[in-house]
Amino acid sequence: MQQTKVTVWNEYLHEVLSEEIAAIYPKGIHNCIAEFLEEAGMSTKTATLRMPEHGLTEEVLADTDVLIWWGHIAHDKVDDEIVQRVHDHVTKRGMGLIVLHSGHASKIFKKICGTDSECLKWRENGEKEILWGVNPSHPIMNGLPEKIILEQEETYGEHFLIPQPDELIFISWFSGGEVFRSGCCFNRGKGRIFYFKPGHEAYPIYYNPQIQQVIVNAVNWAKPVASPEIVYGHYTTPTKDM
Repeated sequence: MQQTKVTVWNEYLHEVLSEEIAAIYPKGIHNCIAEFLEEAGMSTKTATLRMPEHGLTEEVLADTDVLIWWGHIAHDKVDDEIVQRVHDHVTKRGMGLIVLHSGHASKIFKKICGTDSECLKWRENGEKEILWGVNPSHPIMNGLPEKIILEQEETYGEHFLIPQPDELIFISWFSGGEVFRSGCCFNRGKGRIFYFKPGHEAYPIYYNPQIQQVIVNAVNWAKPVASPEIVYGHYTTPTKDM
């Protein structure tokens, strides 16, 4: 069986600029995620903001089944041409896209949503987060308990200005009282997209085995499926195909 090919994209700025963050993710968030995906049997490569074309060349994306996106402080530094390239690979070619944590404010997620998905409530003071699985039969819930408890995380709160998800997988509750749609599935063209809220850089969230399992499951759900080739634009159907 062919391995699923995953590209993990990360700004890779927090880990360079902050000793505290570097102590949590000494190899960068991207390599932390890539390592547990490798352990799950997937083929991974990484890309970062400061690489030529942000590491997301046409060749890289053409060889990617699922792209994972982590961004926070440099959304505006991502070139619009690269955003359009990623969007085309998702919607027209079926590449899966998993957007993590503050990636909700990224250009690519805003383009996917068609809304200002940067709009939400937030607070950073290390409160408890409980992610409740509200769609237990969904493949992303495979092997998981009904709830995932994170003792310390950044708080997000509704209203989250996104379209109604095609499928809602998790709702989070925080000890400050907020709730948040924290696991959302979307279909756009031929592509599948999953937004997953946990992952603030100041906490070791991506070492949590249950969070890792969610991401592994999401990759398996979002990867391309065999689908017909779609022709756009003016098209004349030959008589023999009628």
